[in-house]
Amino acid sequence: MHSPVNNFTRQYQYPPYEESIPTMKIVAVLMMVVAFSDVMTPRHLWGKSPVEWVDPLIDTHASRWFFFNSASRPFGLVNLSPDTSTKGSWDSGYLYGDKHIRCFSHVHAWQLSGIPVMPIVGEMTGPQGMDAYQSEFTHDEEVVGAGHHKVLLKKYGITAELTSTIRTGFHRYTFPQTEDAYILFDVGAYLGHGPMVKAEVDKVSDTEIEGMSLQEKTGRRRKRTPVFFVAQFSQPMTQFGGWRNGQLSEPAESIEGEETGAFVRFETTEGTPVLMRVGISYTSMEGARRNLQAELAHWDFDQVVEDSKQDWNEHLSRIEVEGGSDAQKTKFYTDLWRSMLGRRIISDADGAYSDLTGASQVIRQIPEDEAGKPKFAMHNFDSWWGSHWSLNILWPLLCPERYSDICNTSVEMYRNGGLIPRGPSGGNYTFVMIGDSAAPAITAAYAKGIRDFDVELALEGLVRNTEIDGGRYYGGYAKSPTPAVYEEYTKKGYVSHRNKLSGGHGSAVTSLTLYNSYHDWCIAQMAKGLGNEELYQRFIPGAANYQNVIWPEKQSAWVRTADGGWLDNYLPNEKRFEQEGFCETSAAVSTFFVPHDAMGLAQILSGPDAAAAKLNEQFELAVKDKFHLKGREHGAAWIDYANQDGTGAAHYFNRIGFPWLSQKWVRAVQDAAFSGTDPYSGYNGDEDQGQMGAVSALMALGLFQFDGGSGLNPSYDITAPVFDKVEIKLSDRYYRGNVLTILTKNQAPENVYIQSAMWNGKPLESSLLPHNDLVQGGVLELTLGPNPNKEWGVGN
Repeated sequence: MHSPVNNFTRQYQYPPYEESIPTMKIVAVLMMVVAFSDVMTPRHLWGKSPVEWVDPLIDTHASRWFFFNSASRPFGLVNLSPDTSTKGSWDSGYLYGDKHIRCFSHVHAWQLSGIPVMPIVGEMTGPQGMDAYQSEFTHDEEVVGAGHHKVLLKKYGITAELTSTIRTGFHRYTFPQTEDAYILFDVGAYLGHGPMVKAEVDKVSDTEIEGMSLQEKTGRRRKRTPVFFVAQFSQPMTQFGGWRNGQLSEPAESIEGEETGAFVRFETTEGTPVLMRVGISYTSMEGARRNLQAELAHWDFDQVVEDSKQDWNEHLSRIEVEGGSDAQKTKFYTDLWRSMLGRRIISDADGAYSDLTGASQVIRQIPEDEAGKPKFAMHNFDSWWGSHWSLNILWPLLCPERYSDICNTSVEMYRNGGLIPRGPSGGNYTFVMIGDSAAPAITAAYAKGIRDFDVELALEGLVRNTEIDGGRYYGGYAKSPTPAVYEEYTKKGYVSHRNKLSGGHGSAVTSLTLYNSYHDWCIAQMAKGLGNEELYQRFIPGAANYQNVIWPEKQSAWVRTADGGWLDNYLPNEKRFEQEGFCETSAAVSTFFVPHDAMGLAQILSGPDAAAAKLNEQFELAVKDKFHLKGREHGAAWIDYANQDGTGAAHYFNRIGFPWLSQKWVRAVQDAAFSGTDPYSGYNGDEDQGQMGAVSALMALGLFQFDGGSGLNPSYDITAPVFDKVEIKLSDRYYRGNVLTILTKNQAPENVYIQSAMWNGKPLESSLLPHNDLVQGGVLELTLGPNPNKEWGVGN
């Protein structure tokens, strides 16, 4: 078993019992401390702080490259952790069931990897590759927590410890006594998503080296991308050397080329660690050095571990919970932690960043604020696809300043490359997935008062994305858009079976129609909010286009033919990863993908009663599969909480007059699909950089937004939290630091139904709470019970 994260060093220390202080005085002091704990002591003095509940090992048996993180900061550029599998985007990085550590690498990001290092002793096996120098390890000799990783490399008797700042990695290696202690820099090795084109390492002094790896393009990130580093050591090296193509090179102070690596050698004594600090940058070696100077100018490893925990704790403690089980707290804070991991910073501390939207790399500079600091940080991230039911809802409550950074990133890329990205990597567009998922992301930020980006230019960019050569009409990872798809959608209001998007997911024409309809609505809402009536009138008709792909006869989403008919062989729940016409999902799941017009959909489905009965039956059919199918079949189910298009289904009932069914199924899904806290459960498939963690956290809080929060005054769908008390400390910057408190009465596992509600002392009869009310702060009191109250919340 892994060890828990060590407790923070507490602000107040009390003498041990054996000191000569009378017992009564100790009791008196403790009583005073309890009485004034809110003023005198940290909130969690008597229990765990939020960061101590985080367990990075949850569901790590089948990681993706960017999934596992230990020595990482919130949204950090550096994501330093052990790698047990180093090839591929899937089943790579740190896999819990593996027995060997192959390296410690610094970048685990969407389509990016880089700078693997490994300490060894004895024979210098670097040229033989990771198969030769990897080391066995066990979880019994491992400590894993948010911001810190410690593990024993059994082959060498080396205790390796890792921590980080935002842009630097910090290593502490305790070697045995030897003259042959090495740190390998296998910077030309295949790592994660693909090979390195070339690499370079230069000796700067006896305590410093610098270098770079040029990552080969991938099927998704279509341009070669450099990553630079500077490494500094706490003691002088006794030798520098390198290898190329499996052979040691002649002694030199520089090595470069294909399949290139380097090593530094030390003479060590037992118990005296060698420290290494590594700055990382996507702009230059000097950028890496400046990052190191800005963020890690000392050698106090334990202090950086503490700082990292405090950084995480500051973010996580913005939402504090009481009650619930230990497992529920562990999963909740791990969910919050995951939601702030995957979408990495890529700009330097001074605001320099790499722009690869054009023909060649350009180093640009983020505008500065009045204090001379960058106004925001540029980010790298996987697609926004599905974030309307996860991150777009959670981040405004948890970390709106980071949400703002990513909106600013999107606008900056529009300035540089002419399109708003839906999944940028390495400063370039990837066109991951399909549609225009940046639209709900940016419009939800705007709707919730996060507007410290150029909102007019953002709207211009979203409109640009909908044009014939805009991002909306690029298929997954495509090199170019598909004009015929644009033309048919513009003319008919749907895309038919005869048409195919370029790139991946090309046949997902019904899904694209559903996305376009929702995204048109999102753009219309932002246009209206900005007073642009012309754009509002231009886009609001498209919000009804979902109706064109709901087959009334079958009461289901389905695929249109070019002549206006319907594709033969109707199969609502075809059990394969990608059903014809749909993007990683089935017709049954897609039928309820109408976030912006739940009641309009219900009317097509023969009215709210019939729509609720239909969806309820689908939930009943999905119970045996725990509301998801595992593996690459996860897209085909009656209900699918392992992939994005299905993660709003339980909340649909709330918008059509059946809130008790939302309460029932939200808790059932949360328990069955997301409650796992071991290395073999918890996220059930494709966690996608915090999205499933965010879904799980929102369910535990009892807050959601079926429309994604992009309306002009969005509301939160209320269900029963799993905790007795939730306290959300809203941002000073956006919401004046107000506090939302949610209290539950009669909390118990079986009490999933809301019997009554009070908002700031007054009865609340609606199951919706407007965002503008919520951010004023206040107290929401929910009385729960084991049976549904079918009178409460129906008059939304």
